[in-house]
Amino acid sequence: MDVKQAGSSLDSLISSFNTRIAELQQFVIARNMYPASSISDLSEIDSALKGMELQVQKIKDRLREETQAIPKAKKLIEVALRQQTKLKSMSACVPSCLPEIPTSIIQDTSTSVQPEMPKPDFGTESLNLEEPAPREKKGRASPPMWYITRDELDALPSYMKQRLTLDKVNAAINDMAAYAEANAQIIVAPRKKLAENMLDKALELREIARNDVVKGKHFFLETDIKGPALKLDNTGKATLTVLRHLCRITETRIGHHRVIILLKPH
Repeated sequence: MDVKQAGSSLDSLISSFNTRIAELQQFVIARNMYPASSISDLSEIDSALKGMELQVQKIKDRLREETQAIPKAKKLIEVALRQQTKLKSMSACVPSCLPEIPTSIIQDTSTSVQPEMPKPDFGTESLNLEEPAPREKKGRASPPMWYITRDELDALPSYMKQRLTLDKVNAAINDMAAYAEANAQIIVAPRKKLAENMLDKALELREIARNDVVKGKHFFLETDIKGPALKLDNTGKATLTVLRHLCRITETRIGHHRVIILLKPH
């Protein structure tokens, strides 16, 4: 109820009271004129007054409840506005078109992880190949997708961001998360479910995952970069430079591999 409606309601209430007072005055005059017949009229007046008193009390109670609810409503509005600001900021960071996991990665993973089939053990496999895969923890977290914001991109020097756009950089973040997820699946896959052409890569990934710098983090190799958004061209190298500068990734070299580690928001 706004101020105008409240004022209109109070004016109507006052007008009703004035009308009732005028009626009471007429009843008093009539009582003096006809004392014997005024008792029933007075009873009706008493009932009407009691009804009016109840209405007034209800109005007071309602006004008190509305007054007490005003601070809560203000707090609710403030929280909603803050949430709206956060959602706008998040919406500005998300790419206009979220790409799905690249088909090439799905195919590589599906071909590298085979259904378990009984195979005869002739004892010709080396000890390293029989090394058990690390057990996958229940509820393993997905790779972080920490998108950059418009303000972060605009704050970069022009020589660093070159012709990069917000959508291109955030689409590259999606690709990196897909690479890291594919590697994580290969690392935890049992040896019997790995295709023969993936054994060497699985052993290399497991060895890298045991390194203290990488342990417990999502990572991918430079050789995993195959698009669709992130490629090893000038734009891809500029994208990696920007993400490294904005603390989305960090790099290290383990053996002959360039390992790129995905960082989580602080």
